[in-house]
Amino acid sequence: MKRTVKIWLWAIFGGLMSIVLIVASLQWSNQNVSELTRHHNSQLSPVIMIPGSLATENRFDGLVSEINRHRENPHSLLKVKIMNNDKLHFTGRIRPGDNEPVIVVGFQNNKDGYSNIKQQARQFNVIFHTLVSRLDFNNFKAVGHSNGGLIYTVFLENYFSQYSNDVRMTKLMTIGSPFNFNERSIDNKTQMLSDFIKNRRKLPNNLTVYSVAGTENYTSDGLVPLVSVAAGRYVFQGEVAHFTTITVSGSNAEHSDLPENKQIVDLINRYILHSKKVPRVRQNEPRLN
Repeated sequence: MKRTVKIWLWAIFGGLMSIVLIVASLQWSNQNVSELTRHHNSQLSPVIMIPGSLATENRFDGLVSEINRHRENPHSLLKVKIMNNDKLHFTGRIRPGDNEPVIVVGFQNNKDGYSNIKQQARQFNVIFHTLVSRLDFNNFKAVGHSNGGLIYTVFLENYFSQYSNDVRMTKLMTIGSPFNFNERSIDNKTQMLSDFIKNRRKLPNNLTVYSVAGTENYTSDGLVPLVSVAAGRYVFQGEVAHFTTITVSGSNAEHSDLPENKQIVDLINRYILHSKKVPRVRQNEPRLN
């Protein structure tokens, strides 16, 4: 008799546990589907900017001010600085309802050189992982000035594949990025450029890339040789969906002035941002190659 009661008790307990597990599983499934639906339907499409060597997360303040000049609904500005121990510091905020905020990243280690660029790309991956998990966006645009464009290239070739099923980089604009450092001949490929070319098949094939060069004398922007910027075509052309080179000249075409160059502000408004309700630059129209 006791054995029969014990069996029944175990059967009832097993049944209750099965019901609990089924309910928990259904709740988890519903929550998971809800999160996936929210992620898929997210309207958030940030513009993430990386500055060049020796620059800080404040590097694009002037650029963002110019972008926001004449806008009824200005883009929010969020800044993220990563320390050498990978700790993140945030300043600024994203305004509720702003679907296209600007996010600028900075590095405590902001030095030049290929080894530092690879380290900065690894740290940008830390930043990007945090942004994706906190902000829940499924696409973004990217702008990299000088070495910022190189950091993005290392990131795309070595880290981005882990996000590619959930997040898409739709557009990348590199500005004065020296893909072959200071070399003035493509025959003298640096180790960095050779690595970029070797790993180019890892680039997302649905990406649109704009490579912008500044020129004071049609050979350089005062710091980066024009041929070094043009070397980006050996990395992107034929691997991404669209690759366009653009040259700007005239005033503020020197390397360090490029982020505030009104022609480049116009290019960002026209080709990177969704909203186009801003006046276009009419003088010194950029040249698309």
